[in-house]
Amino acid sequence: MNLTGQNILGYETSRQGINTFQAHNPNNGTALPENFHEATAEEINTACEKAEMAFEIYRKLTAAERALFLETIAEEIMSLGDDLLERCHLESGLLVKRFQGERGRTVNQLRLFAELLKEGSWVDAKIDNKNADIRQMQVPLGPVGVFGASNFPLAFSVAGGDTASALAAGCSVVVKGHPAHPGVSEMIGKAIQKAAQKTRMPDGVFSMVQGKSIEVGQAIVKHPYIKAIGFTGSYKGGKAIFDEANRRPEPIPVYAEMGSTNPVFILPNIIKEKGEEIATNLRKSVTMGVGQFCTNPGLTILPNVEERTLFINAAKEAFDISYSATMLTEGIKKNYNAELEKLQNQTGVEVLSTGDEREEGEQGIPHLLQTDVAHFLKNEVMENEVFGPSTLLINASSKAEILQFARQLHGHLTATVHGTKEDLKEYEDLIEVLHRKVGRLLINGFPTGVEVCHAMVHGGPFPATTDSRMTSVGTGAITRFTRPLCFQNFPDFLLPKELKDKNTLEIWRLVNGEWKK
Repeated sequence: MNLTGQNILGYETSRQGINTFQAHNPNNGTALPENFHEATAEEINTACEKAEMAFEIYRKLTAAERALFLETIAEEIMSLGDDLLERCHLESGLLVKRFQGERGRTVNQLRLFAELLKEGSWVDAKIDNKNADIRQMQVPLGPVGVFGASNFPLAFSVAGGDTASALAAGCSVVVKGHPAHPGVSEMIGKAIQKAAQKTRMPDGVFSMVQGKSIEVGQAIVKHPYIKAIGFTGSYKGGKAIFDEANRRPEPIPVYAEMGSTNPVFILPNIIKEKGEEIATNLRKSVTMGVGQFCTNPGLTILPNVEERTLFINAAKEAFDISYSATMLTEGIKKNYNAELEKLQNQTGVEVLSTGDEREEGEQGIPHLLQTDVAHFLKNEVMENEVFGPSTLLINASSKAEILQFARQLHGHLTATVHGTKEDLKEYEDLIEVLHRKVGRLLINGFPTGVEVCHAMVHGGPFPATTDSRMTSVGTGAITRFTRPLCFQNFPDFLLPKELKDKNTLEIWRLVNGEWKK
């Protein structure tokens, strides 16, 4: 595909802006040849106006029609073939093999939402007609603004989970492509545009604008036609968008996933039985994807047992033989180094190991650091996310101190507990504390890797996200972009199919307090 550098405004393309930017290959720092035009205020307004007009049509389409649209998007993405994978590699520095998997995840989540729509029960239909006739179901909010993420150019970007769930909900979408991978954004954007035309979706059901400046994103958030925002990225970026959305004359929900340090607790008996194995796997988890996952295990809490020394030595050996790798952008690498330096300078923190640095590209060097619970509890800086391949070992003096540590934690996406059956029984109170701290709890595993399924929760209490009630991964993500609407005393012919007396869709409905199909 020849890249044009244009913005996608419904069925049209446009490059009115005089400001342009280029993608860079982080492996060698060179600029890629294409110039991408930053969207103007007029172009963003056109995208939002089209989204509003399209929403009036799109929200009334059948679930089957929306499902076909999602399935066709998946087909169009696959039809891009190896060109898409190669462009992902050039703009991210990550291996082509990584993007074979990420592309699969991207199209599979589109197909999963299509299946959800075809089954239909997700609308949560409720009917109470014993006394007054009152019925309820989920309906779409309106046009949604989506911000692409830097670390997943496919799965959390233009056709990622936010876009897929918003389109599934019946919302039109305006995406701001991430400036780190504008070529990939254009390729995916044109695939969605083509799918919309093939399935005769309304013009404006999808738009994608480019830009490096914060003004482009702010213009989307401020636009009165935009009714919700999906964001994956840094705390600073997510909080700024959240604050801007709440300053609007009509505040709108912002579903921002803003990262986390995802504490891992190693309990006494398991460290005796499998300490060295867990230490080796910890290093693999920390360095996976150069540590550029929001679920990267950045804190590791160790019990006060003799075998702790063996664990630390095993972890140190694993990090000693690890290598640096190319990070996504120069900015991410600089921020990683700055946050590492800040952490190293905190009282009570020492560096135990660093990996070997390769010479070319934006290299992120693995780091293993150490402190103790007493110092951690006195210093909030140690809980801050260091976005990259590092973890902080935290030595506890007692079970009471482990519980104190857990109680002081802020919100995180995940927490992991490694323990034997006896450990888990003894530390059941720890797990109870963690219920209030995270969106996903793991036993005897590692948090990197988020399965796209019905039961997944990728969210958590603030500051991991702006709304702990929601998930950005899995089919539960659809309800971020809907609201309940109640219909009272409606004649049957005016009701949506989901709420009519005759259940022609054969979906599950709560009828007078009893689930029926």
